[in-house]
Amino acid sequence: MKGFPDLPPLWWLGSIVLIYLAKTLLPNWHVDWAILNFVSWALLVAALGMIGWSAIWFFRKKTPIEPHHQPKTLIVEGPYRLSRNPIYLALVLLTLSSALGHGSMVGLAMAYVLWRVLDTRFAGPEEQRLRDAFGAEAERYFEQTRRWV
Repeated sequence: MKGFPDLPPLWWLGSIVLIYLAKTLLPNWHVDWAILNFVSWALLVAALGMIGWSAIWFFRKKTPIEPHHQPKTLIVEGPYRLSRNPIYLALVLLTLSSALGHGSMVGLAMAYVLWRVLDTRFAGPEEQRLRDAFGAEAERYFEQTRRWV
């Protein structure tokens, strides 16, 4: 859709909406295991913490957090030592959290689909922008840090 913002949080929101729709429309495709609720909450807390920790580094480094913008600084500190895409990883974990909290088999598929979308539509192109802007420094970072985990 031309003019519609192509942003990772909107893709994440779409995955969450589909999980809720699946729970309503496909009630037999769900399980109700108590342990899933605990894991769901743990993932939720971890993901929100990761988003906050990552956002702090964007503001510290005064570089745009929005995808499709030219980076001003290569962030290699904080959560970026562990993953080149901690915010995207957190969005996938939020989807996984929702899927597990609802016992949704469809939600597990949605977490996978979201991961693939974020990897191809955002992570890959962003890494190319980092290569263009920071050259060998970006390449060294890519060699030292995994894209996801």
